Amino acid sequence: MSIHIEAKQGEIADKILLPGDPLRAKFIAENFLEDAVCFNHVRNMFGYTGTYKGQRISVMGTGMGMPSISIYTRELIVDYGVKKLIRVGTAGSVNTDVHVRELVLAQAAATNSNIIRNDWPEYDFPQIASFDLLDKAYHIAKDMNITTHVGSVLSSDVFYSSMPERNMALGKLGVHAIEMEAAALYYLAAQHGVEALGIMTISDSLVHPEEDTTAEERQTTFTDMMKVGLETLIAD
Repeated sequence: MSIHIEAKQGEIADKILLPGDPLRAKFIAENFLEDAVCFNHVRNMFGYTGTYKGQRISVMGTGMGMPSISIYTRELIVDYGVKKLIRVGTAGSVNTDVHVRELVLAQAAATNSNIIRNDWPEYDFPQIASFDLLDKAYHIAKDMNITTHVGSVLSSDVFYSSMPERNMALGKLGVHAIEMEAAALYYLAAQHGVEALGIMTISDSLVHPEEDTTAEERQTTFTDMMKVGLETLIAD
């Protein structure tokens, strides 16, 4: 048992999906995993372990933002021995070529946070995904005929930005979307020598404001990223 996770040793698989929303974790467990058992209720950050196509898989919410995902990711890696972690969450497009409901595989994550600079003030330490997971996810999504973009995202500390025009300008530099967790996930994976990937569904767009989704849709209908994430975790 760790500080924020009540699971006993052995109750969490070494492969895990990490949605931000704990109710999305519940949805994944109920709709994709067999014989799923809840291993965490602390702070209502639900976590489950079951099987997917015969392989043992876990799923757990992480909350919103880099401080929150950092807490759960570190405990999952250090206290429970998780080796492969895939974030499945939402993001906002800042790129005219990236539309609502399409997927983004975060090859790299820029950030406006100091969470990494606090450790490395003299470097601009790059946050990158595991190439093996990225490569597998890309080909799995392609085989599923899912519209998928591979490239960089911005992991922001701020949801309600006071300078959205600056964020939108990043789209002209090839940044696909803005989200709030991938950079911290990638940094922790690098620290501990494990594999991590961020798979995001575009839930809204700063460049196509007419494209939008409801909270319920974001929780229960963005299943493409869930399927790609699960298939990636079990791929040889």
